[in-house]
Amino acid sequence: MVETRAKLTSLDPVWAQIITEAQDAVEDEPLLGGLVHSSILHHKSIESALSYRISLKLASTEMSEQILREICDEAMATDPEIALSARADIVAVNDRDPACDRFIQPMLYFKGFQAIQAYRVAHWLWNQGRRDLARFFQMRCSEVFGVDIHPAARIGKGIMIDHAHSIVIGETAVVGDNVSMLHSVTLGGTGKEEEDRHPKIGNGVLIGAGAKVLGNIRVGNCSRIAAGSVVLQEVPPCKTVAGIPAKVVGEAGCDQPSLTMDQLLQMTPASDGQA
Repeated sequence: MVETRAKLTSLDPVWAQIITEAQDAVEDEPLLGGLVHSSILHHKSIESALSYRISLKLASTEMSEQILREICDEAMATDPEIALSARADIVAVNDRDPACDRFIQPMLYFKGFQAIQAYRVAHWLWNQGRRDLARFFQMRCSEVFGVDIHPAARIGKGIMIDHAHSIVIGETAVVGDNVSMLHSVTLGGTGKEEEDRHPKIGNGVLIGAGAKVLGNIRVGNCSRIAAGSVVLQEVPPCKTVAGIPAKVVGEAGCDQPSLTMDQLLQMTPASDGQA
């Protein structure tokens, strides 16, 4: 773990790019100097900056920024994967969101990115058995960002949540690596069952705005879910589904739908005859 941190300190291209962009931002807009210095330039690492940003956003009269900062610092120090995933998320947002042209934008402005990083700390707390505190993080994320992710959910890296308003991800949901989703997506259950009851989203999946994926079903790698769809059955890999209830309407159209962000339905006939 110490060796990993040492390597990241000596060679951390994501953090180096953030620092360069922050310096340029202060020069271009001096009125943002206080924000940029306190959030980025004051810090020696991305871990420190993330801890500050999360604690600043989630602080309230119920839990001070200082206490939250100590919790986030502990999580970052104990689990290097939190910050490694954050780096992958920043690159994902910059690559896939046409509204993002700098690495500092997710750090400073994008609530989808910030909510995911707060979730990662809550997930660490949950795994440490500190479940009431994890639920506090979940509550504050919902209140502040409009994003409700249960801390027990398992989410990979390279995640891009565009706009992020009204995102709901349930307790037993699993989200793979390099997944993209838009606002108002629900990964929910279908009843009051208490066991494994939420969707399992594969790698490279694109989930369109307003889509609902319900129940303990699998969405195959590199598939697409069209905006507004209600998915109640398993989705094969590399397919596009659409409708209420969602049905296979064609191929995914590319190797990595989550990277291309192409949401237009080509209506290519599906090879499995389910179209």
